[in-house]
Amino acid sequence: MAADYKLNPFTLAYEGAITENAKGKVNIHPVTYQLNGIDISANVYTPGDYNPGNKYPAVVVAHPNGGVKEQVAGLYAQRLAEQGYITIAADAAYQGASGGLPRHMDRPANRIEDIHGMADFISQYAGVDADRLGLFGICGGGGYSLKAAQTDKRFKAIATLSMFNSGRVRRNGYMDSQLSTIQKRLRQASDARAQEAAGGGILYAGDAKLTDEQIAKLPFELYRQGFDYYWKTHAHPNSTFRYTMSSLLNLMNFDAASHMDLINQPLLMMAGTQADSLYMTLDAFKDAHSSNNKELFLIDGATHIETYWKPPYVDQALGKLTEFFGKALK
Repeated sequence: MAADYKLNPFTLAYEGAITENAKGKVNIHPVTYQLNGIDISANVYTPGDYNPGNKYPAVVVAHPNGGVKEQVAGLYAQRLAEQGYITIAADAAYQGASGGLPRHMDRPANRIEDIHGMADFISQYAGVDADRLGLFGICGGGGYSLKAAQTDKRFKAIATLSMFNSGRVRRNGYMDSQLSTIQKRLRQASDARAQEAAGGGILYAGDAKLTDEQIAKLPFELYRQGFDYYWKTHAHPNSTFRYTMSSLLNLMNFDAASHMDLINQPLLMMAGTQADSLYMTLDAFKDAHSSNNKELFLIDGATHIETYWKPPYVDQALGKLTEFFGKALK
């Protein structure tokens, strides 16, 4: 039951995680598959009544920036499997237990392709009804899910939780706090790319090792609580904040909230009322003019990170997800 990955045979780092596969209960199936020549490491969760000869709706779950499949993505994948869905959570290429060099490359095109790749794999999984495929993205995975769903109509319904627009934040800073340094940071990213091309070392961003005192002084609650979640309470050795500095060349002209009118599937966007990231969900939601059924669901009192693990908030999100997918994937 502990969130300590060392105490779980599947290295799952969330409360209530599966510790063994038992008949009549949700089971976990670690899998590896190839995507564009890269080994992708994923976990498939099957419901308690799973019979490969039957047909089940399925949900692809995309993890947050810096996260891995064993953390919040696994929690929601497991809980959705309890509701009768076959689910998949995979580590992004170049990250986690998946392959790809250089490590920790974080380019939007890769993350979006990861989501298409999860759809490829799970659609062929025994028992999956490919005509009832949903997509659920958390934090950065939420932003990339919006982009994937704009063009990939295999996804019949899309949901996000605490959506994080990676491009906007890398470009403008969190809460648009770094507008004055955009050109300086682009120069740093360009220099990093040049160094890589010349055979030099890989430069990384987001690699700081902060003390508790330094964390407490961070200006944004998302970052303060994020350090606690990823470094302490739900830490996993494959999870890290770092990303290659050269990735900013691709991140800083990316916007998860552009072309929202291409989403014509049912859309559910969820966020906490106390999340300092809420502005990103609101901005994307208002532009989803073509969705044939869209809903904004606010979780009262929740911050961004608290939607990852705090039971009352997780239960609210899962209740809404179950209702949403139950209708959209019926």
